[in-house]
Amino acid sequence: MEDKEIIDLYFARAESAIAKTRDKYSRYIKKIAYNVLRVAEEAEECENDTYFKAWNTIPPERPAIFSAYLGRISRNLALDMWRSNHADKRGNGEVPALIDELEECLEGDEMPENKALNDELTEILNSFLGKIKENDRNFFVRRYFYGETVSEVAKFYKSSESRVKMSLKRTRDKLRERLEREGYYYG
Repeated sequence: MEDKEIIDLYFARAESAIAKTRDKYSRYIKKIAYNVLRVAEEAEECENDTYFKAWNTIPPERPAIFSAYLGRISRNLALDMWRSNHADKRGNGEVPALIDELEECLEGDEMPENKALNDELTEILNSFLGKIKENDRNFFVRRYFYGETVSEVAKFYKSSESRVKMSLKRTRDKLRERLEREGYYYG
Protein backbone atom coordinates (compact mmCIF):
# COMPACT_ATOMS: atom_id res chain seq x y z
CA MET A 1 0.00 0.00 0.00
CA GLU A 2 1.29 3.45 -0.88
CA ASP A 3 2.07 5.95 1.87
CA LYS A 4 -0.54 8.38 0.60
CA GLU A 5 -3.22 5.70 0.95
CA ILE A 6 -2.09 4.92 4.51
CA ILE A 7 -2.19 8.61 5.42
CA ASP A 8 -5.69 8.82 3.91
CA LEU A 9 -6.71 6.00 6.29
CA TYR A 10 -5.47 8.09 9.22
CA PHE A 11 -7.53 11.03 7.97
CA ALA A 12 -10.56 8.74 7.69
CA ARG A 13 -9.82 7.60 11.29
CA ALA A 14 -9.74 3.98 10.08
CA GLU A 15 -8.03 1.74 12.62
CA SER A 16 -6.54 -0.24 9.74
CA ALA A 17 -4.13 2.70 9.28
CA ILE A 18 -2.07 1.44 12.22
CA ALA A 19 -2.03 -2.13 10.91
CA LYS A 20 -0.95 -0.96 7.45
CA THR A 21 1.73 1.25 9.01
CA ARG A 22 2.97 -1.69 11.11
CA ASP A 23 3.04 -3.98 8.06
CA LYS A 24 5.15 -1.55 6.07
CA TYR A 25 7.35 0.16 8.69
CA SER A 26 7.67 -2.06 11.77
CA ARG A 27 11.30 -3.08 11.19
CA TYR A 28 12.32 0.48 10.27
CA ILE A 29 10.72 2.05 13.34
CA LYS A 30 12.04 -0.61 15.71
CA LYS A 31 15.57 -0.37 14.26
CA ILE A 32 15.72 3.39 14.88
CA ALA A 33 14.54 2.96 18.48
CA TYR A 34 16.89 0.02 19.06
CA ASN A 35 19.89 2.01 17.81
CA VAL A 36 19.25 4.53 20.59
CA LEU A 37 18.11 2.22 23.38
CA ARG A 38 19.94 -1.06 22.67
CA VAL A 39 17.15 -2.98 24.45
CA ALA A 40 14.69 -4.91 22.26
CA GLU A 41 11.74 -4.61 24.66
CA GLU A 42 12.17 -0.84 24.93
CA ALA A 43 12.46 -0.55 21.15
CA GLU A 44 9.16 -2.44 20.81
CA GLU A 45 7.55 -0.07 23.32
CA CYS A 46 8.78 2.89 21.26
CA GLU A 47 7.40 1.25 18.13
CA ASN A 48 3.94 1.00 19.69
CA ASP A 49 4.19 4.55 21.01
CA THR A 50 5.13 5.68 17.50
CA TYR A 51 1.87 4.28 16.10
CA PHE A 52 -0.08 5.97 18.92
CA LYS A 53 1.63 9.32 18.31
CA ALA A 54 1.06 9.05 14.55
CA TRP A 55 -2.62 8.31 15.22
CA ASN A 56 -2.87 11.40 17.43
CA THR A 57 -1.03 13.75 15.07
CA ILE A 58 -2.44 12.68 11.69
CA PRO A 59 -4.67 14.68 11.18
CA PRO A 60 -4.03 17.58 11.29
CA GLU A 61 -0.50 16.83 10.03
CA ARG A 62 -0.11 15.39 6.54
CA PRO A 63 3.49 14.22 6.35
CA ALA A 64 5.19 14.76 3.01
CA ILE A 65 7.54 11.83 3.60
CA PHE A 66 5.76 9.32 5.80
CA SER A 67 8.83 7.17 6.54
CA ALA A 68 10.83 10.20 7.71
CA TYR A 69 7.87 11.34 9.81
CA LEU A 70 7.65 7.95 11.53
CA GLY A 71 11.43 7.80 11.90
CA ARG A 72 11.50 11.18 13.61
CA ILE A 73 8.73 10.17 16.01
CA SER A 74 10.47 6.89 16.84
CA ARG A 75 13.84 8.56 17.34
CA ASN A 76 12.43 11.29 19.58
CA LEU A 77 10.47 8.79 21.68
CA ALA A 78 13.57 6.61 22.04
CA LEU A 79 15.71 9.59 23.06
CA ASP A 80 13.09 10.61 25.64
CA MET A 81 13.02 7.07 27.00
CA TRP A 82 16.81 6.93 27.08
CA ARG A 83 16.98 10.24 28.97
CA SER A 84 14.39 9.02 31.44
CA ASN A 85 16.25 5.75 31.99
CA HIS A 86 19.60 7.49 32.42
CA ALA A 87 18.59 10.62 34.29
CA ASP A 88 21.20 10.08 37.03
CA LYS A 89 23.93 8.34 35.05
CA ARG A 90 25.69 8.56 31.71
CA GLY A 91 25.41 4.87 30.78
CA ASN A 92 27.69 2.95 28.45
CA GLY A 93 25.59 2.96 25.28
CA GLU A 94 25.91 4.89 22.07
CA VAL A 95 23.73 7.85 23.07
CA PRO A 96 26.35 9.41 25.38
CA ALA A 97 28.91 9.04 22.59
CA LEU A 98 26.57 10.68 20.07
CA ILE A 99 25.83 13.54 22.44
CA ASP A 100 29.51 14.02 23.28
CA GLU A 101 30.48 14.08 19.59
CA LEU A 102 27.85 16.67 18.69
CA GLU A 103 28.33 18.80 21.82
CA GLU A 104 31.52 20.18 20.31
CA CYS A 105 29.33 21.79 17.63
CA LEU A 106 26.65 23.03 20.01
CA GLU A 107 28.63 24.11 23.05
CA GLY A 108 27.49 26.98 25.17
CA ASP A 109 25.86 27.77 28.47
CA GLU A 110 22.38 26.85 27.27
CA MET A 111 20.92 24.87 24.43
CA PRO A 112 18.22 26.85 22.64
CA GLU A 113 14.88 25.89 24.17
CA ASN A 114 12.83 28.36 22.23
CA LYS A 115 10.88 26.74 19.36
CA ALA A 116 11.81 29.52 16.93
CA LEU A 117 15.50 28.98 17.64
CA ASN A 118 15.12 25.21 17.30
CA ASP A 119 13.35 25.70 13.98
CA GLU A 120 16.13 28.03 12.83
CA LEU A 121 18.79 25.51 13.87
CA THR A 122 16.91 22.78 12.01
CA GLU A 123 16.87 24.92 8.88
CA ILE A 124 20.62 25.62 9.21
CA LEU A 125 21.35 21.91 9.71
CA ASN A 126 19.21 20.91 6.71
CA SER A 127 20.89 23.55 4.57
CA PHE A 128 24.31 22.42 5.77
CA LEU A 129 23.58 18.76 5.06
CA GLY A 130 22.25 19.65 1.61
CA LYS A 131 25.59 21.23 0.68
CA ILE A 132 28.05 18.54 1.79
CA LYS A 133 29.11 15.49 -0.22
CA GLU A 134 26.51 12.75 -0.39
CA ASN A 135 28.78 10.18 1.27
CA ASP A 136 29.57 12.53 4.17
CA ARG A 137 25.87 13.34 4.56
CA ASN A 138 24.95 9.65 4.57
CA PHE A 139 27.57 8.87 7.22
CA PHE A 140 26.40 11.82 9.35
CA VAL A 141 22.69 10.97 9.14
CA ARG A 142 23.18 7.26 9.85
CA ARG A 143 25.41 8.07 12.82
CA TYR A 144 23.58 11.00 14.40
CA PHE A 145 19.96 10.55 13.33
CA TYR A 146 19.67 6.78 13.23
CA GLY A 147 22.20 6.25 16.03
CA GLU A 148 24.21 3.59 14.25
CA THR A 149 27.69 2.76 15.47
CA VAL A 150 30.70 3.73 13.38
CA SER A 151 31.26 0.05 12.58
CA GLU A 152 27.62 -0.35 11.42
CA VAL A 153 27.95 2.68 9.13
CA ALA A 154 31.27 1.42 7.77
CA LYS A 155 29.86 -2.04 7.13
CA PHE A 156 26.76 -0.68 5.39
CA TYR A 157 28.85 1.46 3.02
CA LYS A 158 31.64 -1.12 2.66
CA SER A 159 34.11 1.43 4.00
CA SER A 160 36.76 1.40 6.70
CA GLU A 161 35.91 2.59 10.19
CA SER A 162 38.78 5.06 10.05
CA ARG A 163 37.34 6.62 6.87
CA VAL A 164 33.92 6.96 8.51
CA LYS A 165 35.45 8.45 11.69
CA MET A 166 37.48 10.96 9.67
CA SER A 167 34.45 11.94 7.60
CA LEU A 168 32.35 12.43 10.73
CA LYS A 169 35.07 14.51 12.39
CA ARG A 170 35.45 16.75 9.33
CA THR A 171 31.69 17.11 8.99
CA ARG A 172 31.35 18.08 12.67
CA ASP A 173 34.15 20.63 12.21
CA LYS A 174 32.40 22.12 9.17
CA LEU A 175 29.10 22.17 11.05
CA ARG A 176 30.73 23.97 13.98
CA GLU A 177 32.19 26.58 11.56
CA ARG A 178 28.74 27.06 10.00
CA LEU A 179 27.11 27.44 13.42
CA GLU A 180 29.80 29.95 14.43
CA ARG A 181 29.02 32.02 11.31
CA GLU A 182 25.32 31.89 12.18
CA GLY A 183 26.00 32.91 15.79
CA TYR A 184 25.08 29.60 17.46
CA TYR A 185 28.45 28.43 18.73
CA TYR A 186 29.79 29.94 21.91
CA GLY A 187 32.78 27.66 22.65
